Amino acid sequence: MLEIQDLRYRWRGASADALVIPRLTLGAGRTLFLHGPSGCGKSTLLGLLAGVLVARQGSVSLLGQDWARLSGAARDARRADHVGVIFQQFNLLPYLSVLDNVLLPCRFSSARAARCEAGPAAAARRLLQQVALPEAAWGRPAAMLSVGQQQRVAAARALIGRPELVIADEPTSALDAALRDDFMALLLGECRASGATLVFVSHDERLAQQFDERLSLPTLNQAGRELGAAAGRVPA
Repeated sequence: MLEIQDLRYRWRGASADALVIPRLTLGAGRTLFLHGPSGCGKSTLLGLLAGVLVARQGSVSLLGQDWARLSGAARDARRADHVGVIFQQFNLLPYLSVLDNVLLPCRFSSARAARCEAGPAAAARRLLQQVALPEAAWGRPAAMLSVGQQQRVAAARALIGRPELVIADEPTSALDAALRDDFMALLLGECRASGATLVFVSHDERLAQQFDERLSLPTLNQAGRELGAAAGRVPA
């Protein structure tokens, strides 16, 4: 499903690479828990996996296709068809209703819409029920929801249309313990039911045991080691 080969990524204007990853693979249907301290490059890596960012060297491939070999428009279309993202800041359209926010991926991707067996509207309603958002809220603008409610709407939007890859960036940070547990059951259950691969970033390492694989980005990323070697030392 996902493959990284000899990846190097450097932010424009930076003097050193932010990420140096020789190799990483993740099979279809696998779930990965990715952790590490703030600023270690987790969100950057997610951007590369989703084709939002493109590496200056090496390859990042989804379903055998290197993102860097596609035009910007082709990357956008491929992302819409194959990737569901739960953003750390949600990225809901504040003036659209809850239901219309959830339906957005199906409006951008006919492939996602076609995978909704009973139709996109029915799929959106089912997901909103599963994330425990009251039906009375479905017609409200997203801006009127609480932070926790917006986070659940973002999850429903990412899952609609059964994308092959789901990327979740700190998706439980605004949820209390009960809602967090329900959310995790929904997210993992939906991904397993559809055979989706899940890449999940969180600081809450108590959740790691629910995943097939666990990965520390500072351990994987060789950028810090290269900086240490250049300075004549190896980071602890």
